[in-house]
Amino acid sequence: MANSQQMANAIRALAMDAVQQANSGHPGAPMGMADMAVALWGRHLQHNPANPHWANRDRFVLSNGHGSMLIYALLHLTGYDLPMQELKNFRQLRSKTAGHPEVGHTPGVETTTGPLGQGITNAVGMALAEKLLAAEFNRDGHAIVDHHTYTFLGDGCLMEGISHEAVALAGAWKLNKLIALYDDNGISIDGQVAPWFIDNTALRFVACGWNVIGPVDGHDTEKVDAAIAEARKQTERPSLIICKTHIGKGSPNRANTAKAHGEPLGAEEIALTRETLGWSHAPFTVPDEVYTDWNARATGFAAEQAWNERFAAYEAAFPELAAEFARRMNGDLPKHFAQVAVDTVVQAHTKAETVASRKASQLALEAFTAALPELLGGSADLTGSNLTNTKSTPNLRFDMQGHVVKNEAGVGGRHINYGVREFGMAAIMNGVALHGGFIPYGGTFLTFSDYSRNAIRMAALMKQRVIHVFTHDSIGLGEDGPTHQSIEHAASLRLIPNLDVWRPADTAETAVAWSVALSNRDKPTALLLSRQNLPYAPKRDLGDISRGAYVLSEPKDVGLKKKAQAVIIATGSEVQLALKAQRLLAAKKIAVRVVSMPSTTTFDREDVKYKKAVLPTGIPRIAVEMGVTDGWWKYGCAAVVGIDTYGESAPAPVLFQHFGFTEENVAATVQAALKRK
Repeated sequence: MANSQQMANAIRALAMDAVQQANSGHPGAPMGMADMAVALWGRHLQHNPANPHWANRDRFVLSNGHGSMLIYALLHLTGYDLPMQELKNFRQLRSKTAGHPEVGHTPGVETTTGPLGQGITNAVGMALAEKLLAAEFNRDGHAIVDHHTYTFLGDGCLMEGISHEAVALAGAWKLNKLIALYDDNGISIDGQVAPWFIDNTALRFVACGWNVIGPVDGHDTEKVDAAIAEARKQTERPSLIICKTHIGKGSPNRANTAKAHGEPLGAEEIALTRETLGWSHAPFTVPDEVYTDWNARATGFAAEQAWNERFAAYEAAFPELAAEFARRMNGDLPKHFAQVAVDTVVQAHTKAETVASRKASQLALEAFTAALPELLGGSADLTGSNLTNTKSTPNLRFDMQGHVVKNEAGVGGRHINYGVREFGMAAIMNGVALHGGFIPYGGTFLTFSDYSRNAIRMAALMKQRVIHVFTHDSIGLGEDGPTHQSIEHAASLRLIPNLDVWRPADTAETAVAWSVALSNRDKPTALLLSRQNLPYAPKRDLGDISRGAYVLSEPKDVGLKKKAQAVIIATGSEVQLALKAQRLLAAKKIAVRVVSMPSTTTFDREDVKYKKAVLPTGIPRIAVEMGVTDGWWKYGCAAVVGIDTYGESAPAPVLFQHFGFTEENVAATVQAALKRK
């Protein structure tokens, strides 16, 4: 019979010891949540330490990620590839035990949780992915997708505004297999939270359609166990279990204080705590019997083997569905994707339509959503403006019992109405991508990327294939004015490491941008798209667009038989300005090359030879983009036609004239640069 108290004390001791050795960290939360962890990980969690990527495992998210020693202790004790030496190296360079849990870095960690509130939101995305995959792939007698998503969270997660967005959507989507355990200890860094956190959390969750259990004693393993068992019976609602706990449980002088939150307890207090807990073992020492009680390798192996047998029966009955499920969970694109991508780009080139790049995006999506059932779209209440919906992606809806509504062909919706919740949308998409089985994309205006930014950054940090559709990308949106006109946003997004940013100029470039984004297994993408119509830019060759920048027009294309004297670099809607300026200059016998650079981030990864071929040395370079100028000087520009102020409210043509985005001004800027040479 497992000794629950000793199992919990092992977590407490390891948390104390690791934080003390690192002289940095948060011991209080792991010590307070230890009994909750025994109830969940010891009695309910379906997982296999030998295979952290088993498709039907339960997902566990430590949303209050500062308590990272909780999950590191659990992974070590239950049998994951996380030896004691890694716990001794807590928060040290190149260890697997970083200050906050990081997916892809530590086996068994499902998502990177640092910024509070995003963990619970990722969990909502994971639970949504599970529900949609189950609706799509399960058949009578064959439940191959059947797992829960669990999350621990604290006061900080609930104070963050993103939690309101996520909780509301989880209730609306009736995610009954989502179970959140709230570590209600009443303490944050600044002390007792009562003066600044007075929410009635239980009623808030009830109002959002959740099943609320408790409060229960978070240090009574039996009561937490019973609460989880009750939550697992839910068929229509997600569950919140409110667990009343003491931060730093067991510490005679630090329990229930902010001192336990974010600093080591100190050698003297640790000795007193060991005595109080009855834990007489040396630092980083766990008795064999406690390891035995925690070890989940045998039960995990048996659980996965049972699932493998069920999947084999499913595969025999539905071979095509089984192959499709395996492909999607592996993150592989279908074999015909490359041809679909080529056909989509060629068709855009052949038609040469004059449309806004947001419309060009929808045209590309029509082809890609038809070919890729894993594409899961959405918009933050701007579907008609972002144009993220297609014929293949009806709106996602749930009936009163929480089932996915399907059409006559038995197909559920694939376009999500997120409501006005940009941050929540972005972090939910991260959770969907982390779960596997879908490639999520979602739309809003580019200026609102500020709301989404931290979740975009987390996607880049976690190397997740998430696609952001940002429309209304410049002053070209017109009368809505400076609150909606993106000035610094393109440059700001380009600063995020491992985020691909595309600002295409026409239908072909937009189709290429989508095909590259879909092929990027290990990075997110931001597509910056225009509200206003953009004429098609004729091209001799489509092959180099995917390299981020290419030669669009040479002097000979406008009647000059001489080498280029300058290069105009442009993105998006400004490519047309560059072409018009090129013709104006040609009339004056000034030869100019026009380079379209839809993706600076992609071009920057190219080799030196290609970069020099596109941007030859020895002649002036002039960049043109309706945004801040700072990012363009790295390309050795002699001048930049940009905007280093906020916009104005007026019709787009008036704004272009006012801010100097005319072919005459671009031509004049080139001439001035040539005179300075």
